[in-house]
Amino acid sequence: MAEIDCNKDLRAYHNEKVTLGKSDQDTMRSRRDSGRTRLRNGLTRLEKPVPEKIESQGSYSMKTMVQDDACEYDIDDGVYFKPEDLTWLVVFELSPADARARVCEALSDDERLKSPAEVKRNCVRQTYPQGYHIDYPVYRIKTETNSDGNEEEYFELASGDDWVRSDARAVTSWFNGHVTNLNSGEVNDGSQLRRVVRYTKKFARSVADWKEKTASGITITKLVVDYFQSSDGRDDLAIRNTWKAIKKALDASTEVNHPVLKDTKLSGKDDDAVTFFKDKLAWALKELNVLDEKDCSHKNALEAWDIVFSASFFAARATEDTKSQKSAFVVTPSKVSERNDDGGRFG
Repeated sequence: MAEIDCNKDLRAYHNEKVTLGKSDQDTMRSRRDSGRTRLRNGLTRLEKPVPEKIESQGSYSMKTMVQDDACEYDIDDGVYFKPEDLTWLVVFELSPADARARVCEALSDDERLKSPAEVKRNCVRQTYPQGYHIDYPVYRIKTETNSDGNEEEYFELASGDDWVRSDARAVTSWFNGHVTNLNSGEVNDGSQLRRVVRYTKKFARSVADWKEKTASGITITKLVVDYFQSSDGRDDLAIRNTWKAIKKALDASTEVNHPVLKDTKLSGKDDDAVTFFKDKLAWALKELNVLDEKDCSHKNALEAWDIVFSASFFAARATEDTKSQKSAFVVTPSKVSERNDDGGRFG
């Protein structure tokens, strides 16, 4: 493994080009809240019951969203109704398709938006002129008696023509649980895990043509969690070693299990999207082989990271390093023992 430490460079890239800054986070929160208000107002005008609750899910709630130059952000906001509120003429249950259609109608009631909401198989999608969209999966809240004789809630998603038992919040709990468990150790590995997920998602969509071809965000997240290789103080090593472990696993099989639903796959055998992602990982790891060469310089290493992330960020840092080194060679005055700092101490 290379001796060259690019951790500070990767961390700078993460903070400037990968993770969402506070202003971006505030914007996302504002967009989410506006969408919720639009939905509730639309249902009220239609004289239909409003949801019991609306809860964030997906990368937004897991804090793994990454910057996108085209502003193609995807916010997931689960809409949860009591069963009696998903009816027509009081007594007839809405079908899953009708439930999504009602939510779509409520969102489309606001005519200020140029693009009307669309009914998808697993959600209702509202696209905004800025390029981002909000997905609203529609759930109904059900209850059952558990083994202890107590009533407990479970949730059914309006998926296609069926009500399917599901709850994306469980995925968030699964991921946050891994972060918490890692953070409880001697090293704050949970924070690095979250960063490696972001780095990997950024890489997977670093080329515009890749976006529609590569693995989904949840699939990438599951793979990173399953094969995460921590490295204290070295994000560069954590990224590379995690990618190697993922690549090795995918060489054996492109099947990826759902994180919380038993007997459910995020991808199957010979999955095209996961295969595409695996092939791009193989390409990236080959580009990073330069890091193992004895004569690899810091500049060479940064150039390789630029290639991998389809960026120019790292080359700029290499240029700054060169300028810094040149500026270190300055003419020293002959009377080096004299100074004028009022007798103060160097701090």
